[in-house]
This record gives sequence, C-alpha cells and structure tokens, in this order.
Amino acid sequence: MTGAMNTNVNVAFGAQIAAAATRHHLEPRLLAAVAAQETGGPGADSGRNIVGDGGHGHGVFQIDDRWHAFARSPAAMDPASNADYAAGMLESNLHRYAGDVRAALSAYNSGSPDASGTLTDWGDGKSLSYADSVFRHYARLGGDPAAQAPGTAPPGAAAASADPRDSAAAVDALRGLLAQLGLSGLAPGGGPAAADPAAAFAMPLNLPAYRPIPQADGRDRDLAPSTWAGDDTTD
Repeated sequence: MTGAMNTNVNVAFGAQIAAAATRHHLEPRLLAAVAAQETGGPGADSGRNIVGDGGHGHGVFQIDDRWHAFARSPAAMDPASNADYAAGMLESNLHRYAGDVRAALSAYNSGSPDASGTLTDWGDGKSLSYADSVFRHYARLGGDPAAQAPGTAPPGAAAASADPRDSAAAVDALRGLLAQLGLSGLAPGGGPAAADPAAAFAMPLNLPAYRPIPQADGRDRDLAPSTWAGDDTTD
C-alpha cells in the first residue's frame, strides 16, 4: 500500500477510530474492523459502545477489566479513549510479531499469536476464527485482502515508514547503534535513556497510557497466563 492512508471511515465512531489509528500508525479500516468484530457482529460493520462479556468487556473494543486497569475507569466508555487504548494494544502486537497482522489480531483476542480465538458464525455456513472474521469485516469496509497474509506489514505502514516505530528491525538497529557508540545511557538527542530507544520518538498523547494489569508471573503484558480458562482477553 502506498500513498496517504484513507482516514474516511464511514462507521459508528469513525472519527474517533480514524484518529486513534493514525496516532498508532494503523490503517483506520483495520481498526474499525476490530470494533465491528468486538461489538458489531457478522451482520454489522460498525461497533457499538456497550458493556458486554458478562460485564467485563467495556466500550467499542471490549477492553476486559480482568486484564486491563483502564477498563475499570470511566474513560473505558469514552469511544475516543477506548479506541486509542485498543489501537495501542494492536500496535504493540504488530511490533512484537514483526508486522504479522494475523498474529497481532489473534493475540489481541486470545493472548496467543497462534490461537484461533473466538469463532464467529457468519450465517452462510462459514465459522471463522477471530482474525479471519476481522479480515472479513475489513474487506467489507473496503480494505486490502492481502493484509491477511502471514508476515505482511500492517496496513498503512508504507505511508508512515519514516517513523522508527513502524519497523521492529529499525528499533533493533537503533538499539545496536547506540550500543556501538557507547551511548546506551543516552536517548537520541542527548536526554536520559528511555526503556526502549523507540520511546524517544513516541508521539505525546493526552489519552490514558496503555498499562495492562501486571501479572504475578511476570509474563508479557498482552499474553494471558497459562491458567486462563477462556480464549478471549478483550471480550
């Protein structure tokens, strides 16, 4: 995909979704497709601002209060804040899984990049995994079907490739360069080092930061503990 991203998303809360997607270097229609999967369902391509999953899933993107402190705050029911938090989760997964959109979506839903996650019956004889269901919403919204190929870059990444956060390889290269120069104690620009060199380039946000509930076993922030009996960390 080349050129500027299409930020005209004609769905409920489209403006908030497009703004969150742009901040986190995602294709807005992909983020809108996640909302449609979370709170729309197979008959709708727009999400809804609801409380679901037995009272645990909050907002358009169904952020789960069992895993995310954000979901227990009033901001969770604000569509703009909810979309920004979900976009941050998805962006984090994309970097973790080297731009593999399918893996990032699966982890968003189930905590594992390889899981099928929540199955959705579309009523036409097809029961789709979470990622495939999101891709179906995405295609209905006019997205590029090629995005679902394993290992592909996140939709819209080409338009924002100048940002160091758009490539895990670029972050690794920056980290290595700082080490070679003996500047591991400095962030770019001469300031104090960030926990990750890419953080020095992060855009300032006025919305709540992405801070999942710390797990006692110290596992990665988006991965559900092995004792988790369900298959869904978001809804």
